Amino acid sequence: MLGTSKTSLAKAREALTARVNASNADDVADALLSVTEVIATSAALRGALGDSGAVRGSRAALVGSVFADRVDATALEVVRDVVERRWSTGRDMVDAIESLGFEAALIGAEARGVLDTVEDELFRVDRVVAGDQRLRLVLTDPAVPDTTKGDIFADLLGGKADPTTITLVRYAVTHPRGRKLEDVLAALVTESARRHERLLARVTVADQLTEDQHRRLAAALSRVYGRDVDLQVDVDPSVVGGVVVRVGDEVIDGSVRHRVDQIRRRLGVA
Repeated sequence: MLGTSKTSLAKAREALTARVNASNADDVADALLSVTEVIATSAALRGALGDSGAVRGSRAALVGSVFADRVDATALEVVRDVVERRWSTGRDMVDAIESLGFEAALIGAEARGVLDTVEDELFRVDRVVAGDQRLRLVLTDPAVPDTTKGDIFADLLGGKADPTTITLVRYAVTHPRGRKLEDVLAALVTESARRHERLLARVTVADQLTEDQHRRLAAALSRVYGRDVDLQVDVDPSVVGGVVVRVGDEVIDGSVRHRVDQIRRRLGVA
């Protein structure tokens, strides 16, 4: 999101935090993700709720008429707050409600002291899916029943994952909304890192980092960005040596493969 939508999402997050606590976080999360799917699949409803020219209060009233009997009062307040803000596109508005649903789930995990566990589990699923094309095809095939997809990722997590992880991954698998599954999973990992006010750095290396290397790289990136940094490490032998770091849209490519490619380009060698 950019511009107006980015500002609106930041304010909506502040409003969510004021409304959600350990006792209602899971219910609010479930309700917001349910609302996301309803609005995402109805062009007429999405258009009406995203109409910035509508009389103030009319969009909130529409939310009440559609969802009052479907979701709890707190989730209803959150959705009303979202639709009354300004969004660059209707898609941004829907994405915002979904993002707040993710955040509510993570607030619940944080309150239970398992946020780090959930983040690690989400990253593990993300890496497994990214590395297995056949699995990815099955999980994104609309002909495969949701129950079957649920059983597949339950096996991936060994039946020991936190309930929040299961809820979020099941949602990602069954509600792609035209996105790649790995993109939804990556967004969840990023949301988790943002929840405890850390940046997420995706690190690709030729071989697994030692604990000391992991610690020193995290410290170096923290100095660069002025914030604590979480590392999610992916091993890819094709980088040969060095490290590739992605923080948001920024890429720091210090791999041997990158340097070799640069030399080839300078020499005009394919």
